[in-house]
Amino acid sequence: MRIRFLVAFLSLAVVACQWNGSSKLPLASRAQANAQPHTNEYAPSPVTTIFTDADFARHVELLKRETKEKLAGSRPRSTAAEFSFVIQRPFVVAGDESRQAVQEHAEATVKWAVDRLKRDFFPSDPKEILDIWLFKDKASYEKHAALLFGDKPTTPYGYYSSTHKALIMNISTGGGTLVHEIVHPFMEANFPACPPWLNEGLGSLYEQCGDVNGHIHGFTNWRLPGLQAAIRSKQVPSFKELTALDSNAFYNEDKGVNYAQARYLCYYLQEQGLLVKFYQEFQARQKEDASGFKTLQHILGEADMDAFKTKWEKYVLGLKQGYEVTVVP
Repeated sequence: MRIRFLVAFLSLAVVACQWNGSSKLPLASRAQANAQPHTNEYAPSPVTTIFTDADFARHVELLKRETKEKLAGSRPRSTAAEFSFVIQRPFVVAGDESRQAVQEHAEATVKWAVDRLKRDFFPSDPKEILDIWLFKDKASYEKHAALLFGDKPTTPYGYYSSTHKALIMNISTGGGTLVHEIVHPFMEANFPACPPWLNEGLGSLYEQCGDVNGHIHGFTNWRLPGLQAAIRSKQVPSFKELTALDSNAFYNEDKGVNYAQARYLCYYLQEQGLLVKFYQEFQARQKEDASGFKTLQHILGEADMDAFKTKWEKYVLGLKQGYEVTVVP
């Protein structure tokens, strides 16, 4: 039987912001991490859809018109004029803060993350222009999610809706969730067969992140104490079980443990300088290794994955929550 307090702790949120309430990124300028591979021997040539300035301009005008129509007659009154729209390729960023604030989010968080995610993982942009909606507080987030998308958010932070082609955020909680959710449309465009453990593991890795040697780098975050508690109580499944979980099982059965385990597996690979290499090889070989387990075993060089899990658990128990980068000689 699972320990109730542990499940409750780990399930508080699917995604969370860990940037101290700010969309600005903590830079690890003094940290020295293993260099990630700069070449992608497995990746296909980029198939980036090219949208012109005119395409983006038309999209913004359509977005303004649709927003006006959806908000007409809303109570309490809300109008499209309250929103600023900023083009930040491959997205359009809309927000109900000042234009300056929306522009800052677009440049300091969206562009920052997109540049680095593309550098290491995603050569291709999403095939459509996607919208990022940044609502200024909880009330605005819940109100406009309902008015604009007919949604009742299941998380207080934000989510990605492939149906609406939009990332929908309560930006007052910070930028961590935004970077997490930016991973998903890029994964959808570049690796549509990616299993949920890697999709969410990579997304949650960057809930707390910074720049190390020009590359995006995840730091330990709020998921760590709960995972350590799960390890101590022997509630963490094998990596073969984790990687085999389908979407229903991953998101509905002990999702807090699943997210945390996937995140800190990606964190371990990152700290060993193996994350990008793993992603590239798994993407290339996914048809013969749907879960990624065999590729993981190969990249790690581990014949006995149960023994590796014991080693990984000891590693995780030695981590501390914060911004420090583990240096591997």
